[in-house]
Amino acid sequence: MTPDDIDVWVGLDVGKSAHHAHALDHDGNTLYDKPLKQDEKAIRTMLGKLSKHGRVLLVVAQPNTIGSLPLTVARNMGIAVAYLPGTAMRRTAQLLPGDAKTDRRDAHVIAWAALKLPETLRDAGPDDETLAALKLLAGHEDLAHESTRHVNRLRSLLLQTHPAFERALKGERITRDATLALLERYGGPTGVKRAGIEDVKDWAKSNGLRAGRIIDDMFKAIGEQTVTVPGTLMAETIIPSIAHDIKTIRDRRREVGRQVEKLLEDHPLLTVLTSMPGIGVRTASNILLGIGGDIANFKSSAHLAAYAGISPVTGQSGTSIKGERPSRRGNKRLKNALWQTAFVASTKHPPSVAYYKRKREQGKHHNAAIICLARRRCDVIYSMLKNGTLYQEPALVAGPGPHGKGRRTPPAGRSAPTTANRNPDTSTPQGVDKNIGTPPYCKKLSLTQRQ
Repeated sequence: MTPDDIDVWVGLDVGKSAHHAHALDHDGNTLYDKPLKQDEKAIRTMLGKLSKHGRVLLVVAQPNTIGSLPLTVARNMGIAVAYLPGTAMRRTAQLLPGDAKTDRRDAHVIAWAALKLPETLRDAGPDDETLAALKLLAGHEDLAHESTRHVNRLRSLLLQTHPAFERALKGERITRDATLALLERYGGPTGVKRAGIEDVKDWAKSNGLRAGRIIDDMFKAIGEQTVTVPGTLMAETIIPSIAHDIKTIRDRRREVGRQVEKLLEDHPLLTVLTSMPGIGVRTASNILLGIGGDIANFKSSAHLAAYAGISPVTGQSGTSIKGERPSRRGNKRLKNALWQTAFVASTKHPPSVAYYKRKREQGKHHNAAIICLARRRCDVIYSMLKNGTLYQEPALVAGPGPHGKGRRTPPAGRSAPTTANRNPDTSTPQGVDKNIGTPPYCKKLSLTQRQ
């Protein structure tokens, strides 16, 4: 639906128990300006009255949580919906007279922005049960941050009381199930030493823990310190509870991961995204959520990159040119997902490793090189999603090309002219849309194309 298709623009400032609705017509005249309850009947009545004036567009500033019911009711009534990002709303408010902050004015600002500045609106997302469930599960992403906080606290306690013991649990060792189980039972170096190496190993063996080397390193570290730092006893009463909390969070994260996989197992775009090196199920789900489940929301890969905040920003004023810098804006979920997948690819995917190294040789710092790689991969992801195309590595195939050399296979995501020339390993997987295996020609899919 385009702005020309709309007759009534409704701005809804949502609240926990009540909303405020403000409706404008083509000429900016007020058609409705009243509070209403957070209630289906009240929302349906308001939208029904406004529908008598023509086609209605409902715009909210908060599409999730407290804004979910109005959007659902509107979709059920066949009414178009959209949302106005908070940043756009605040800037729009500066264009209008007055600086009061009230529900009534906020509703008016939303409606006015929808009428006068339709390019500021964003898709409120499809009424899709899978995506809605993913959004709820995505709320558990803070589990990762919570786990990191607990691990850092655990390391801090060990570093304060026994640095050698903390070094013995360097890296991922401290978050292994065996390590956490030992810390939960014995508390720390003092408790481990008191039990003795034989009893500790016997307990670990009886509980099915493969921790022989870890235990040996623990006792070796314990022997490097003969003094007891003040506060050690109290620290070792706290350590077991922290270790238990880390285990609980890890188990919850695994369960959330399984739920995400189950939700997406029949989603055709999951197979498309995970076919690209560096993208797992969790990252794929965040990409799908970041784009609102529909790549058609974006006109080009450049549009997608700008939305994600991975496009460089040029600083120029008159004759002063400060060069390019990373954007500090963009969709955080999508930006983090693209950054993470680029980081993984920069260490494990040969074409990405080569591109990353070339950017570092050009003088770019680590983060800048990763952003460059993420931007390059964004082109690939956009074309894959747009065409329903599986990722395909460029490679030489038998047979001379026009210059007597081996010719390249079509870039990733591009189909061969005939099915006879296709690699059987890239055939359409079970459960994937039939068009995925033989897509039309598409561009910008190979990471090595424009290097």
